[in-house]
Amino acid sequence: MLNTAPSKTGVLSPEKRTQLRKRWLTAMLMAAPFILFYLLFLIYPTLRVIQLSFTDADLAGNGVWVGLTNYTKLFTEPTFWTALLNTLYFILLTVVPNTLVGLGLALLVMRLKRLRNLAMAAFFLPNVLPVSVVTSVWNWVLDSNFGLVNYLTGSTVTWFQDPVWAMPAVAFVTIWWTVGFNVLLFIAGLQNIPPELYEAAALDGASGFRLFRSITWPSLWPVTSLILLLQLIAQFKIFDQIYLLTTGGPFDKTLVLLLYAYREGFQQQHGGYSSAIGVVLMVIILVVSALQAKLLNRGGR
Repeated sequence: MLNTAPSKTGVLSPEKRTQLRKRWLTAMLMAAPFILFYLLFLIYPTLRVIQLSFTDADLAGNGVWVGLTNYTKLFTEPTFWTALLNTLYFILLTVVPNTLVGLGLALLVMRLKRLRNLAMAAFFLPNVLPVSVVTSVWNWVLDSNFGLVNYLTGSTVTWFQDPVWAMPAVAFVTIWWTVGFNVLLFIAGLQNIPPELYEAAALDGASGFRLFRSITWPSLWPVTSLILLLQLIAQFKIFDQIYLLTTGGPFDKTLVLLLYAYREGFQQQHGGYSSAIGVVLMVIILVVSALQAKLLNRGGR
């Protein structure tokens, strides 16, 4: 390894300066593709959306500066608050339940002596399916006329058209689709817990729920906090399942923020107003994620 430590005088020799400069140049050249990609496809679009949110631009981005008009309209628009409350309701139905289901399944998988890998694959398989396949399957399973669920239960509920059941049904489909990733993360966390901790606790007479409360849960807290944060960000950005299963209905009962932005931008041609919705959603995600991360870190300590 190149010794780039300064001499006793604190000054690098010319040869070492040249070698150090070459190392920095090599590092920058290797990082350049990612930096360019990041700037071009993330930073620039973000700045462009922020700029458009202060205009009355159409879908093509052509418009004039209107200042805070879009934001004033947004915060006085009842549909925006409906979409925000629906988004929060969906988060309530998915984030914590998805995490708890993932933890429960991971604990069950870890108790298996045989077929553990098969069980892990079975739980993770839905996660690799495209959303179009997932929604098609559950549209059939929960169909009000010939769906499997209504046939077995004798129910006549129109799951994705019922004002009460539409959002819980979408939440259930989302948990079924995404819980496999949480299961794998929890299994990785469980496998990293030293067996010696359980052995020592068993010698002290601990067993069952006492082991879970004193060893398993505290050891899994870093993984749990990560999953909760990832789930929160993902569910704030819910769009695909809502669009394909309910299109925001019935009566806007499943209208969420991203779908509201899509309607305004692509259907109503209100590009500036749609950009304002996107900016507000971005700020909400940043603030809520920061608060959650702070609370979870405090809880971990």
